Amino acid sequence: MNVMTERPTTLAALRAGGWKSRTVKQEIRENFLRQLQGGAHLYPGIVGYDNTVIPEINLALIAGHDMLFLGEKGQAKSRLMRSLVRFLDDALPYLDLPGCPVHEDPYKPITGMGKRYLADHPEADIKIAWWPRKERYAERLAPGTKFADVVGEIDPSKLAAGTSMSTEEALHFGLIPRMHRAIFAMNEIPELDELVQVGLFNILEERDVQIRGYPVQFDLDVLILFSANPATYNRSGKVIPQLKDRIGTVIHTHYPHDRALGIEIMEAEAGVELGGDYPVIVPLFMKEIIEQISVMARKSKYVDHASGVSARFSIANYRTMVASARHRAVRLNEKPAVPRISDLGHLYSSSLGKLELDMMGSQQMSERQVLDAIIAEAIKSVFAEYVEKTGLEEIAQIFGKGVKIEVGDMLPSSHYADRLKRVPRAWEKAFEVNASESEPVRASCVEFVLAGLYATDRISRSQKHGRITYETR
Repeated sequence: MNVMTERPTTLAALRAGGWKSRTVKQEIRENFLRQLQGGAHLYPGIVGYDNTVIPEINLALIAGHDMLFLGEKGQAKSRLMRSLVRFLDDALPYLDLPGCPVHEDPYKPITGMGKRYLADHPEADIKIAWWPRKERYAERLAPGTKFADVVGEIDPSKLAAGTSMSTEEALHFGLIPRMHRAIFAMNEIPELDELVQVGLFNILEERDVQIRGYPVQFDLDVLILFSANPATYNRSGKVIPQLKDRIGTVIHTHYPHDRALGIEIMEAEAGVELGGDYPVIVPLFMKEIIEQISVMARKSKYVDHASGVSARFSIANYRTMVASARHRAVRLNEKPAVPRISDLGHLYSSSLGKLELDMMGSQQMSERQVLDAIIAEAIKSVFAEYVEKTGLEEIAQIFGKGVKIEVGDMLPSSHYADRLKRVPRAWEKAFEVNASESEPVRASCVEFVLAGLYATDRISRSQKHGRITYETR
């Protein structure tokens, strides 16, 4: 890493200070290895990839490869690409040359303007500026991207001003040349026009760019990253073979391999403040149900597997569930706010639009009906785990003796307490919360048990005017 206490402002001072020119991949590799050796947390905010994705990225950085992040939506592909910025130097010196379209290496400029400036001035007079790390990353979404956007084009305004078309000054540089000595990322690469793909594989192979056959070649220094969905990337004809062949490393991302990791990601990304005037307690089983809904959606025959179910699905649903609980608490002046199964009735607002139905599997089912079926399966799955782990027969027996309970997202917690006078000792063991001392927590536990008993065909359910009544069959 090039470290200086004071940043030089002239080329002479830069050289005297011992700064050495490196390619961007050398810079990233050396900084990465230094952080790795020092035991730094290399990818803050990335959860669940320690033994799968992260090692592959590490090797690609050491190897100096351009990378493709291949995975379904909501698998942190963009976040991973942006995280590589932390392996750049804090700032990078460049020729302070007004009008120059790129941040020129002070020792090795690539444009005619930069080369002439270096040749025509003594080093003591050549000004140096510094390019901050955070500005050395740019990304582009592929749909609608033209060759001129990322590579370049002849600039008509410069021709109109009298610039000769045969000179370099007539060119408009695209994003990739402008990110010389930096990182450029292209999202959804299969959606790129074939002409742009051709331009990209030339850059990947030769590290140069030619615009409209212009005879000057620019020796570009850039780390290029791509992202794509496997369903479209692997579809014949979407990405030209020459471009695929020139991508050094393919990083396969994935959804969390277990629900606990999914919950960890969900809570971290949701950023929900659970304190305040109306604090919220979220029972573990409610978190498990929210994440299990995503798990079941990814397995559902009604959902398009090629599209995937983003982690944002769980995050948005978690926020909605907590918001519904807090809304009830404020309206009823009830503390703490505790999410219940009935709060899941509001998940339509945060779920619809995030699920893409499989037209063959869903047949005549609407998106709401598919979501209802997925939520029911998620509740059944989580409830079965609690029954297996802790045994809820004592609770099931109480509800099997003719208890009739109406539930709803705006019913006071005392309503549940009145209907269930005796709290089984199994509550505390089963739910990891003290339901016997908190009416809102007890209400949440009651709704979970009722929904679980209904899902396992032990009790019946009827719905009227937005409220649900559970009772013995």
